[in-house]
Amino acid sequence: MPNAVMLFAAGFGTRMGSLTADRPKPLIPVAGRPLLDHALALTEGRAPRVVNAHYKAKMVQAHLDGTDIAVSVERPDILDTGGGLRHALPLLGTDPVFTLNTDAVWHGPNPLDLLEAAWDPAQMDALLLCVPLARAVGRKTPGDFTLTDGRLTRQGDLVYTGAQIVKTDALHDIAEDSFSLNVLWNRMAQDGRLHGTPYPGHWCDVGHPEGITLAEEMLNV
Repeated sequence: MPNAVMLFAAGFGTRMGSLTADRPKPLIPVAGRPLLDHALALTEGRAPRVVNAHYKAKMVQAHLDGTDIAVSVERPDILDTGGGLRHALPLLGTDPVFTLNTDAVWHGPNPLDLLEAAWDPAQMDALLLCVPLARAVGRKTPGDFTLTDGRLTRQGDLVYTGAQIVKTDALHDIAEDSFSLNVLWNRMAQDGRLHGTPYPGHWCDVGHPEGITLAEEMLNV
């Protein structure tokens, strides 16, 4: 079973406005602790754990100093999710990995446990955890996917939560240095191997300032 975890923390956080002027988005506090720490709490007991960093990378490194969590610094350019994951593979190994965005907060069961329970490598190249729009707190745009017989197709009322298990072999077939994981997912979808599973709890997008208050309200439910 997958055990390595990649946590995405390299972005510029432009939607956060002035809140990211003096710190990277993953270090913005929500309910008394940084967003990154909310995400890391979901990964306890898994190893290795790798956090990527680019914008204000030294602050992320300092925050994790003294822990067993590796930091994959992207220099000179940011590599996006696909390029960032490929860059971190020497730290993650060759088996399928969990990936987790750090700009969301969860209210419900551990998302990685749900993915692990549903993972079937014989049928899947990626398994994305999705939440219905009605339980996607703070989501400002339409859904991402439709789920049919376990497989995902584009557009629909399901929101990708930023949590998945993914095989990484095909990352090496992509020529660009910086690219989104969407490139990989599109190839998997064409082969019928992009799968999804629903999240039964609530999930909050904390990629914009209003999401902080919404997440704190959600956590107090």
